[in-house]
Amino acid sequence: MARKLEELGHSPKLISPQFVRPFVKSNKNDFVDAEAICEAASRPSMRFVQPRTESQQAMRALHRVRESLVQDKVKTTNQMHAFLLEFGISVPRGAAVISRLSTILEDNSLPLYLSQLLLKLQQHYHYLVEQIKDLESQLKRKLDEDEVGQRLLSIPCVGTLTASTISTEIGDGKQYASSRDFAAATGLVPRQYSTGGRTTLLGISKRGNKKIRTLLVQCARVFIQKLEHQSGKLARLGQGFTVPEKQLCRHLCSGKQAGQNSLGP
Repeated sequence: MARKLEELGHSPKLISPQFVRPFVKSNKNDFVDAEAICEAASRPSMRFVQPRTESQQAMRALHRVRESLVQDKVKTTNQMHAFLLEFGISVPRGAAVISRLSTILEDNSLPLYLSQLLLKLQQHYHYLVEQIKDLESQLKRKLDEDEVGQRLLSIPCVGTLTASTISTEIGDGKQYASSRDFAAATGLVPRQYSTGGRTTLLGISKRGNKKIRTLLVQCARVFIQKLEHQSGKLARLGQGFTVPEKQLCRHLCSGKQAGQNSLGP
């Protein structure tokens, strides 16, 4: 609807429902909802959401399908791992069960129907991998035509998936007054709990888009791991860390990469 209104010459402003809800004074009906929306929109400090273009909406659908296929791929390997474990066959989690399946079936006398089922799951896994690769190639082609995405790719350690996701979800970013506003909206700034003139900063707020936050944290981890090979303003900022801070960052990065801890972004 916002795009249709823009075509008619209007300037629509979208408001997140969580900012409208405090202005609802009684039971829910159309009149009360309209009054609450008008009251919220009239506030000078209200934050609005930028309408997505048709291209952004289509790319968002592509990202969602890719995420669904990735989840299915993980479910397939976990299911195969569980089936083998029930017969006393332990293999590492992940793609190892796919690459070792033929050897496992030769070395162990499993029921015929189970072996056939595992082979079907293996074929399904390869099918999912091909579908994911096809979608990622489409993302790359679309990103080559996206000016915002190309600018994002110029940032160190930002890859195709991160650039495409930010371009799709955020657009040109003109709705943010500064980069700090973007970081705050993504939930990457400390959560504040202050009272009586005493300021208390906690962990990151984790507000906003979880996928963007996860990708940006992963980009930062990669940047810290390769800090010695980086240059520019970001590298100088990272080199300002003390030695214990650098060691801690690398420890967290390597631990997360190896699956040795469950620290969240």
